[in-house]
Amino acid sequence: MAEGRGAAGKSVQAHGRDETEEERADRRWAELLQELRVAQTGVQVLFGFLLTVVFQPRFVDLSTTDRNIYAVTVVLGAATTGALIGPVSFHRLVTGRRIKPQTVEWASRLTVLGLILLLCTMASALLLILRVALHDTWALWLVAGMVVWFVLCWFVLPAWTLHSESTRPPPEK
Repeated sequence: MAEGRGAAGKSVQAHGRDETEEERADRRWAELLQELRVAQTGVQVLFGFLLTVVFQPRFVDLSTTDRNIYAVTVVLGAATTGALIGPVSFHRLVTGRRIKPQTVEWASRLTVLGLILLLCTMASALLLILRVALHDTWALWLVAGMVVWFVLCWFVLPAWTLHSESTRPPPEK
């Protein structure tokens, strides 16, 4: 993509938006916040649910394996919550220091890490629930199928779109 500087210090690109680095950072931050709102809500509900499971009467009936899966799931849920709330804390602690583009980059990385941890949390929670519900039959296969589905929706389709768009010639003017 050809890029240069036009009037008023604006970035001039062969195609795409005409915005300064700061304007781009502001836009990307607003978009990231919207994405985080969706992910944070789901993670907080899941994590809250996980925290209550140990207090249920049937928890004592779980096998040692299922208790271990539960413990791993809770730790993964906590790590996911930390990663997906991290961008807000990061932004708050560095705001006003004129490093918004770098802040957005780090917040974006934390969000991707949070999505990977969410994938692991979902897989672990599904494994526990399906082991209890199905008494071990099909649980691993169903979880594996769901992990493939999540990876496809969350990572493969975006990567495929990026690849297909990067190999397409730019539109003619």
